[in-house]
Formats: sequence, C-alpha cells, structure tokens
Amino acid sequence: MFLALALGACGGSTHKDETLMDAQTTGVLDIEGGECFSDPRYSAAAAEEVVLFIPCEDGADNQSYSFVHAPDGPWDRDEVAALGWAGCGDEFAQRWSSVEESGLDFYPILPTEQTWADGDRVIMCAVYDPDGQLSGSTLPTG
Repeated sequence: MFLALALGACGGSTHKDETLMDAQTTGVLDIEGGECFSDPRYSAAAAEEVVLFIPCEDGADNQSYSFVHAPDGPWDRDEVAALGWAGCGDEFAQRWSSVEESGLDFYPILPTEQTWADGDRVIMCAVYDPDGQLSGSTLPTG
C-alpha cells in the first residue's frame, strides 16, 4: 500500500488493489453507493487507519460505484477476491467501457474472514483516478 500511494505522490500513476482496505477498515462500512471517500489514513484519535466520507467535488480518492454479492459458502479469500475483480470489472465496463478510454481504474473492497463469519457477503466496487484525486462524481449520468 505504501509504495502505491508514494508513487502517486511523486507524480506517477497509482495502482490500487484489494489489499488497500477491507470491510474491517474503520469507516468503510459507512460508505454507500455513489459516495466518495478517502484512502485509509492513520487517525491518532482512533489509533488506527480510517476511511472518511468526502464529497466527490472536494477531491476524494475513491468513489463507490457498485456492490457484488458473494454466495454463501466457506471463507476462501482467493475465491472472494476473484469474484470481486470479475464482478467489479463487469460493472466498470458497463459504466465506463475501459480503463484506457475513461482514465479511471477500479478495485474491490472485500469482506474479511471475520466479517464473513458474521454473514458479510458484500464486495464494494470502488473507482479512482490513477493520476490523482477525483474532481467530482465519476458516475456516468446517462
């Protein structure tokens, strides 16, 4: 995570993946469809990394654009990750057609083994600009 974020700060493109945050990252479960939010940042007050809601027009790092529902079954992180990448990729292609054409990229935010045990089967799909922060909602209006 640090390397990807550091490259973005130095002017290179940032690549985010399913390891950036998960369902146990404080604040991520408060994000609803279409809302924008920060990358995880350490909060001294919370003594952990947190994700914050940020209005899209205020330079957010990410925007939620869809949710993929995993079927019940035993926890298998690799299978859940594959389902997230495939489902989020399908939804991304329906909205923006391609990473190359849109200039945007996406990643899934996965349940964890603990949240899975509690019944969490939801994978959040997030879109971001690899070259910086969002300047408004990325969601197509048509």
